[in-house]
Amino acid sequence: MTAEIRVADRGGADLELIVSINNAVTPDDPTSLDELRWSDATYPGGTSFIAETDGRPVGVATTGRIYVYPPEFDAYWATIKVLPEARRQGLGGALLLAVSERAGVADKVALHIPVASDRPESLDFFGHRGFVEYERAKMVGLDLSGRSAPAIDPPDGIAITSLAALPELVDGVYAVALEAYADVPGGEEPIAAGDLAEFRARDVERPGIPADGFMLALDQATGRVVGFASLMFIAGQQKQAWHDMTAVARDWRGRGLAGALKRATITWAIVNGLEELKTGNDVDNAPMRAVNARLGYQPLPDELVLRGPLFSGIMES
Repeated sequence: MTAEIRVADRGGADLELIVSINNAVTPDDPTSLDELRWSDATYPGGTSFIAETDGRPVGVATTGRIYVYPPEFDAYWATIKVLPEARRQGLGGALLLAVSERAGVADKVALHIPVASDRPESLDFFGHRGFVEYERAKMVGLDLSGRSAPAIDPPDGIAITSLAALPELVDGVYAVALEAYADVPGGEEPIAAGDLAEFRARDVERPGIPADGFMLALDQATGRVVGFASLMFIAGQQKQAWHDMTAVARDWRGRGLAGALKRATITWAIVNGLEELKTGNDVDNAPMRAVNARLGYQPLPDELVLRGPLFSGIMES
């Protein structure tokens, strides 16, 4: 067997290979050509690698800056996917070495890698190479089949509308996001919404985020945006979506607004023929997890972010 690791051409046919291998290895977390093109345009600087055996592509890895942290953050994110029939042949280690070398060139000292809790083989692979749990999100899903649209029932003084109806309020949405991102539990470093242009590209105008399903909560006394909730279609799907973000201004928390916004997105999903919604929150985000439980969301495998050192290619005993 002849094995090779090469840099992928993300502007050419390799993009289709990346999608194919990723979706074969993790069909519950798919990507698409449109998603990857959007990612490259919005977050430049990422690098992918293709693993081949005897000229056949069997694995892919990608790494790049974690944009919700400042540029000086000490880690890159990375993903490593190898087809089941090509595992235990050293390809995962070779791909990990490739992304580690790329991160080292950028003066990073660690990698952050997402792994689902129901993938023990992957957890063992990274655990044996010094990776430990950095974050854990409790994932849940809501089956919409046969479900009636819930009453939105917003708190007194609140009007629920959509960003499609009032697109000029995007600056108000951003003001809420500045507070909400800083308060998201998880990890050791607070995340940030970025500047307005980055926020709009990632959380408002991203392909798959429907503007008419992007719900806004307005303080009727002032017209101020005090909360929002958005959905994002799962890549390549039209019947399943993620809750992308549910955010409430600090001075309106604890009044039932998050639940109302989430019910508004559920209603939109049902009216528009979706069959399932998925979401996840850090294990320490008890308030939002309680909202999900009251709405009937059911547990899915946890999503972990593992943090570990750059791999030198040598396993420690």
